[in-house]
Formats: sequence, structure tokens, C-alpha cells
Amino acid sequence: KDAQTDKDGNHVILYASNKEAQHSYIQEATAKGYEVLLLDSPIVSHLMQKLETSGETKVQFVRVDSDFIDNLIKKDEAVISKLTDEEKETLKPVIEGVIASQTYTVQLESMDSSSSPFLITVPEFMRRMKEMQASGGGGGMMGMGNLPEMYNLVVNTNHPLVSEILNADEDKKKDLITQAFDLAKLSQNLLHGEDLTNFIKRSYELIK
Repeated sequence: KDAQTDKDGNHVILYASNKEAQHSYIQEATAKGYEVLLLDSPIVSHLMQKLETSGETKVQFVRVDSDFIDNLIKKDEAVISKLTDEEKETLKPVIEGVIASQTYTVQLESMDSSSSPFLITVPEFMRRMKEMQASGGGGGMMGMGNLPEMYNLVVNTNHPLVSEILNADEDKKKDLITQAFDLAKLSQNLLHGEDLTNFIKRSYELIK
């Protein structure tokens, strides 16, 4: 509880719904010394809401892939960014231009340099509402189950690859961003069809 209490006094319980699919996120959390529960029931969203709203203790359930590790349990320590504000302002539209998808919201964050350069997260509130709607009784949130999938693409400004992207020429920028983005999608099981085929071809080219 001490390790998993955030700066606002909330006891944050980290959980995974699929041990294999969320393996890299679980690994990052356990490396930080956090415990992760496996909650894989289809009605778990209802249970979590009940536990969060009843009782005197401030408890929050957060899925391990809903944000980058330092944001799952917010502490007071701030991580310094290796990129300046001007460099971030230059980089963000370049990444958005290559990805060109309304499904992904790009956010630049100062993370540990050993963390992934690109990370895809699923906002907890939106995903939970959709799950509750799908299992019946979405708490009056009509239509939530029909909302399009929305993801955050978190870019680690302290990773060496991100600095390399910033300083590369236009063609190299595009190649690096595309490859890093596809690897992030692969880790969330979001890379399919033509995108997966292109990724495999590109990966073979890179190891020639």
C-alpha cells in the first residue's frame, strides 16, 4: 500500500486483464516494485466501480496499459526532459504527420530513458465505460459501447531513439517513426492486415 499510494493519498491498485497481451506493461510495473493483480472477469468493471465508490479508503483501480508507468501512480518526483520545449514543439507535429490517424493522440512525456520510446496506452475511463456498456448496465452512459477506439501514443522524450528522430533527415524521420509506431502497436496487439505485412517486409529490409 505504501509504495502504491499516490501523491493525493489514493491507494492505486494496478491490474491486468490479460497476462500475455499486457506482459511488457506488467513487467515495467513489477520492475518498479509494484504488484499487479490479474482481473480477467468480463464484469470486473462493475466490481471496481463498487469498490472505488464504497468504503472510507480512497482506492483506485488502474489497468497497467492505461498510462505510462510514472503516471499510473503519480508521485511528487518529476523526471527532467532531455528535449527542450522548442524541440518538443518541433517533434510533435512531425510524429502526428507520419501517423496521420485520428485514433491516436500523441503526447510527449519525460520518462526513464530505459523505457520504450513509443508506448500505446488506453485511457482508463473510456475503456471501462465501454466494457461496462458491453456487459450490460453502463451506468446510463448510452452509446459508449459504440464509440470508436481511442488510444494515446506516448513518446518518451528521454529515449535515444526519439533524439535520433529529431535530428534525422526527412526520409529517415519517417522510417524511424513508422517502425517505432508499428512496434508499439505490436505490443498492444493492434498491428494487423496490410500494416502488419508492411512491417514484416520493412523489418526484413532493416536486418539485411
